[in-house]
Amino acid sequence: MTVVGVLALQGSYNEHMAALRRIGVRGLEVRKPEQLQGLHSLIIPGGESTTMAKLANYHNLFPALREFVGAGKPVWGTCAGLIFLANKAVGQKSGGQELIGGLDCTVHRNFFGSQLQSFETELSVPVLAEKEGGSNTCRGVFIRAPAILDVGSDVEVLANCPVPADRPSITVASGEGVEEEVYSKDRASKI
Repeated sequence: MTVVGVLALQGSYNEHMAALRRIGVRGLEVRKPEQLQGLHSLIIPGGESTTMAKLANYHNLFPALREFVGAGKPVWGTCAGLIFLANKAVGQKSGGQELIGGLDCTVHRNFFGSQLQSFETELSVPVLAEKEGGSNTCRGVFIRAPAILDVGSDVEVLANCPVPADRPSITVASGEGVEEEVYSKDRASKI
């Protein structure tokens, strides 16, 4: 039987476990490294990524999570989970946070603003509709959401989100002190 793990440190893990039950898939809440053994795939839910990182460090989960991702097993990250899986994150608090990596992208934490600036929108998802069937649109919910600013050449972008007009550009300093514009209003956030 296929077993899907759900990282259960903080955040929306209960909702993911309930969704797995509804579709008849066995889920396992993961809080310790040894609980990753025998899993077929893993969901890293949304939540507060800094808190999740502190708890993952406390439970010594990062090495096991990196090993799981590196083994090529399917891993899906939503919101904070996306931040965890990114190879690079910008817009972080001073000192940043530890990442699992494995997804060749650059994310920006809380790109779309505060809780008050949260929104929902219809996203065009023709690639998903073509491959999986169903509607050409999907409802996107952005609550203090991260944005994918850049992806590697092997990453398939499934949808783009128009960026609010109050986010005209983001400039990121590289390690050499050189600033590079990684997002401008002429580009859309990738999903």
